[in-house]
Amino acid sequence: MNGRSGDNVILAIALSLLALVLFDLMGLIIKLLSPRYSAAELSAYRNFFGIFPSLIALWSSRAWRAAGRPWRLRQWKLGFLRGVYVTFAQFLFYYSLGVMAFATASTITYANAIFMTALAVPLLGERVGGMRWLAVLLGFAGVLMVMKPGSETFTLDALAPLGAAFLYALAGVSARLMDPEVPSPLINLYSVISALVGALALAFYAGGFTPIADIRDLAWVAAMGAFGGTAVLCLVVSYRMTEQSNLAPFSYFGIPIAFVAGWLAFDEAPWGDLFPGALFIVAGGLLVIWRERRLARRP
Repeated sequence: MNGRSGDNVILAIALSLLALVLFDLMGLIIKLLSPRYSAAELSAYRNFFGIFPSLIALWSSRAWRAAGRPWRLRQWKLGFLRGVYVTFAQFLFYYSLGVMAFATASTITYANAIFMTALAVPLLGERVGGMRWLAVLLGFAGVLMVMKPGSETFTLDALAPLGAAFLYALAGVSARLMDPEVPSPLINLYSVISALVGALALAFYAGGFTPIADIRDLAWVAAMGAFGGTAVLCLVVSYRMTEQSNLAPFSYFGIPIAFVAGWLAFDEAPWGDLFPGALFIVAGGLLVIWRERRLARRP
């Protein structure tokens, strides 16, 4: 593994894995609540609770304090636009959790790493060589195997997590267009606020909010927000502890974690849907990571 002086790689990996578990716990609650509340409502609740860990991460940022604790972004329009991408990405992903097997919907969203590679060409002007295009083809082959277009089991619902993956990738690539000196927590705060406004607009457009049924549902909603917000905070802290290339390979542990979570919580075991397609998605993503690390070592 690559490391900088003062890195705490082991703790960073542990925090990133904890974030995966927390994200899956959040997703399980979304799936549990989806028969009673719309995807837009759940997205609004998630983003409301997500403001608080974003503020904590920003307040603890040395770069932000060293810059005089600014709240204004020069590229504020781009900051809010990222939130728009996240709004629709969350809506599509949360919808897919309600209509698909948990692990299947989660696995398809891992195509975001492949989309980020492809989007880097038109948006960032990067040159993508044959090795990374091979990774893109591997990843998309895996996605098609999981979705099974043309088969009797294929439904248009499978396009929802794929659309979410594309929009999450668009938000990720857009972050790289921001001024490099801007602290990541400040960028994230703008996106969360924008996503909250977007989710509220979607919810009201779709008919408004359903009254929370009872204290148990309120507890589930609070737990969903706490898990999602804490997961983001864990990721922010882990990325500050070491280089992102040290953490990226471990993100694919999310696929078996999601499989086990869906099996334990909802008795889902979609072996036939996930394999071998999930292996191709992981192979494509790891090939991108390997190529990026090789390029980073070059003088």
